Amino acid sequence: MSRVLVLCCVGLTPELLGEHTPHINALAQLGFQAPLTSSVPAVTCTAQTSMLTGVEPNQHGIVGNGWYFRELGEVWLWRQSQQLVQSPHLWQTDEFKNRSVHKHFWWYAMNTDANISVTPRPAYHADGAKSPDIYSWPPEIKQQLIQKHGEFPLFKFWGPLSSIVSTDWIADSFCTLWKTNPSDLGLCYLPHLDYDLQRFGPTGDHISKNLEELDACVGRIVNSAKDTDTNILIVSEYGIEEAHDGIPINKALRENGLLSITSNATGELLDTGQSAAFAVCDHQLAHVYCKTSDDAARAFEILSKTTG
Repeated sequence: MSRVLVLCCVGLTPELLGEHTPHINALAQLGFQAPLTSSVPAVTCTAQTSMLTGVEPNQHGIVGNGWYFRELGEVWLWRQSQQLVQSPHLWQTDEFKNRSVHKHFWWYAMNTDANISVTPRPAYHADGAKSPDIYSWPPEIKQQLIQKHGEFPLFKFWGPLSSIVSTDWIADSFCTLWKTNPSDLGLCYLPHLDYDLQRFGPTGDHISKNLEELDACVGRIVNSAKDTDTNILIVSEYGIEEAHDGIPINKALRENGLLSITSNATGELLDTGQSAAFAVCDHQLAHVYCKTSDDAARAFEILSKTTG
């Protein structure tokens, strides 16, 4: 079997391909281009898991980027353990067993059976400070990457400072490992388009520069893999569409007595354990968690009358 390298260019859609994406275009011309139906919800953890398991969220269990853990009475987002996935991954099937796997910033890269994994993992200090850091398996890979590429720019990966700097680091560090530790299946996440398309919208003057920067990352990876008998796939978890309004689901539940709050020095907080019903919202979809079937019926009635 040839090696397979999957580049996840989140936010990329066929409409964005053109003069600003020459490296991506070249791959499509050498092989093929086809539509990929997104998962529901179309969010990172769900979409990536659906791609790697081949089943829907009601089977693999990753129903969003996070959900309500009833045993804890808490909502947890962006957990890292692969053990949360309840269906076999591609490499766990008989056909692909004993094939080496490299997860590079794809999600669920901890507590994993992948041979190589690299994922963001901030360090939290005793005084409350947070430092940029990564997790790797095997552990020595972390220092190798930091020594060659510098500290992972975590604050350019999340939040208002997000930029091409973090995607450059991901792409370049992946190239390093692909040369020194080539795997049968490589999974590399390139998140750059996600930043400005969500900040400024899916159209505008920022798009051409964003596409050129992402395409340059793709080009470097393709060039580093060209002599390693590698088939390269580019996929996307979702595209970004314009949105103008939000639907205040939790406000409606609170006004009707189903949602409970508590407070501390920061202000009001959702009290999930005492709420009869509340929503965990994630982009275009929300899951409404209810204590009892009667609470669910009441929540359904309320939300059926909520505008939007």
